[in-house]
Amino acid sequence: MIENKSIKRFRLVWMAGFCLFLLHSSCLAQNRVASGKLWVTFKGEKGPGKGRHIVLISGDEEYRSEEALPELGRLLSEEHGFDCTVLFAIDRESGAINPTVTDHIPGLHLLENADMMVLFTRFRNLPAEEMVYIENYIIQGKPILGLRTATHAFNYPEESTYFKFSYNSKVPGWEGGFGKRILGETWISHHGEHGEEGTLTVKAKVDHPILKGVDTIWVPTDVYSVNPPANATVLLLGQPTQGMEASSPPNLEKSPMPVAWTKSYQVAAGGKVGKVFTTTMGSSVDLLDENFRRVLVNAAFWATGIEEQIESNLSVSLDENYHPTMFGFGTYIKNLTPKDKK
Repeated sequence: MIENKSIKRFRLVWMAGFCLFLLHSSCLAQNRVASGKLWVTFKGEKGPGKGRHIVLISGDEEYRSEEALPELGRLLSEEHGFDCTVLFAIDRESGAINPTVTDHIPGLHLLENADMMVLFTRFRNLPAEEMVYIENYIIQGKPILGLRTATHAFNYPEESTYFKFSYNSKVPGWEGGFGKRILGETWISHHGEHGEEGTLTVKAKVDHPILKGVDTIWVPTDVYSVNPPANATVLLLGQPTQGMEASSPPNLEKSPMPVAWTKSYQVAAGGKVGKVFTTTMGSSVDLLDENFRRVLVNAAFWATGIEEQIESNLSVSLDENYHPTMFGFGTYIKNLTPKDKK
């Protein structure tokens, strides 16, 4: 029996429409960036940071940056008026936060209108369509705060366009990658005993706005081996401690190492010179130290050009519901989405 042409046409149209529906649904499942559900934003209401936008980029497997940066963003927003957007390593299928996903951090396009970038990633190999936003950001010479593993933020193969950003880069002028070229150091080694020794700070330079109101810091993350460049200003030295408690005595058999410094960078010839603050501290449990939080808040003021408004008693209050997870591989809380971080 010959099929009615109208029925045949209807079936073809229906099948085409159904295929488009499936394609659209797949795209939404793979990348929900357009809906804004893959990051979290804290809107600043009042304070010196009003009108300035900070993008905080998490993505490390060990130090719980997915916990630390939302709390830092909340603090900078609620207490000081900055608009803060926190990005995460996201599972493409579920939309859940998964710091073991090294090749997907949606929302990096928001760097186009950012006044400061806070980077806390580890060995990421982002695709070109995402990495280009970080590259363009630094070409413009905008301010950067690097925390802990940001010294080894990226890990690309030699054949990649972005190998120069890799922690082990050998590209002339970019030896040591983004960490060495921009922040001041790449990954070398643990100087303190990882998981057994903490960090006790000593001021290396007293007269700097970032250190205003800052007292001794103790955090459970250990000291990294670092050798900042000549154009860096070391602010804090870290002494390894004989134990993982604030009362642990210093391990004087090991020398102190720089754990916080400032420097400048310039990528484009004749381009803008950018301001950098780097610290090898920064895990989610490190934020429990009031003086460490003060360093980060002061650094945000300094980097965004409002250092004259730094006061020794700026609010560094923690959210009462902030209960960070101890660092470690595989310790992240599973099946959480960015909306759970609000």
